[in-house]
Amino acid sequence: MNKFNLELRGINKSYEMSKKDKVHVLKNINMSVEKGELISIVGSSGTGKSTLLHIAGLLDDLDSGEVIICGKSMSRISEKNRTNTRRDKIGFVYQFHHLIAEFTALDNVALPQLCAGKSTLESQGFAEKLLFEVGLSERIFHKPAELSGGERQRVALCRALANKPAVLLADEPTGNLDAEASLNVFKLIKSMANNLGISTIIATHDLELANRMDKILYLRGGELSAADTL
Repeated sequence: MNKFNLELRGINKSYEMSKKDKVHVLKNINMSVEKGELISIVGSSGTGKSTLLHIAGLLDDLDSGEVIICGKSMSRISEKNRTNTRRDKIGFVYQFHHLIAEFTALDNVALPQLCAGKSTLESQGFAEKLLFEVGLSERIFHKPAELSGGERQRVALCRALANKPAVLLADEPTGNLDAEASLNVFKLIKSMANNLGISTIIATHDLELANRMDKILYLRGGELSAADTL
């Protein structure tokens, strides 16, 4: 049985700025993330951290290389299957929560399950369970504007986990939170990743957060290297 939910092999990505100018953002990136493992990717702004997450999450094309999710190569699958894989196997958390303003916390978390074909009763039942686990059982009928920044990010985390993904990708998930809220969100991510066996990558500028992860990778000049601590 494959112990890696996510593997990146020889990933290269560049952008053409003009006919004569090409920027190589990612150069021969190789990494594997075990089930339940949390990896942080750090680096200065503009080094390609978000691009790397977008490629891993099948949101962006690559020049060459291979993305493997749960042992299956994503290189030659149809766009429909890519969409289904994103929905069923991958969860995303961003710096800005991107919750639907008109929906309650419960409805925001239930929505991905409804899109996956689950019934309203089943979707809302599991959404309520997730929100209870992150301490929001009394806030399930509140809309995003009625929640604090930390509460909104916890709702976003629950939404990302609603379809029990194999892979969780988080891009600066604590960037807009204070130190206490940041630590609480990380603890939740770590607990759920461990309990559900989710392979997790977090791109962050927060070195304290990075040092709490199982492994730290540094992205610089398009290349990925390992670091013990930062």
